[in-house]
Amino acid sequence: MKNPYDIIKSRYVTEKAKVLEQLQFSESNRCVRKCTSPKYVFIVDSNANKQEIGRAVEQIYEKQKVKVVAVNTVTSKPKRRRVRGREGFKPGFKKAIVTLKSGDKIEG
Repeated sequence: MKNPYDIIKSRYVTEKAKVLEQLQFSESNRCVRKCTSPKYVFIVDSNANKQEIGRAVEQIYEKQKVKVVAVNTVTSKPKRRRVRGREGFKPGFKKAIVTLKSGDKIEG
């Protein structure tokens, strides 16, 4: 059994990730009102599958008693970068969008 901290590397905090977290409180239109479950974004191990990611999130945040409903994953490819005239690559990563049960939230 893998350590949950080896699977979940860190939280991925961007503007888009913050919008997903706050989507449950939005009342702007009918489609958005249906979103009652909070979603959080994490950087995960590239070899981890969805079941492992869900179990790892529940183990890490077990004091807050969160229940994972769904996990969606996205793999970002390495991007070419040029620094001081030399070409290189920015590393790729895998991120997971974790949907929690309605009413649950992750703090901190």
